[in-house]
Amino acid sequence: MTVYTSNIVIHTGTDFEQTFLLEDSQTNSALNLTGYQGCAQLKKYESSTKSADFAIDFGNDRESGRVKISLSSATSSSIKPGKYFYDVLLKKSDGTTTRVVEGTALVKKAITR
Repeated sequence: MTVYTSNIVIHTGTDFEQTFLLEDSQTNSALNLTGYQGCAQLKKYESSTKSADFAIDFGNDRESGRVKISLSSATSSSIKPGKYFYDVLLKKSDGTTTRVVEGTALVKKAITR
């Protein structure tokens, strides 16, 4: 699988979500995510302890190749503004784990509270 790079912006104290459409690199069609589990984390540095876990949602149609990551406003409130790194990993039922999305996350302090 190809690793996609996508940089995101998260505002503290707000709900955040981002949906990715994953493609099968062999056929260029939507990747069938049936049987996959996912995880995603946000870290200040690649070697640091995690700052937050993203919630993962595949929706009702796993054959569409869509995976959504999200943070609740309570979780984003606890993150200090700055530059972070994140990635999304998918694990097949056979135990194979693949990184499918990675990038930077710019966390900004929300102005209105």
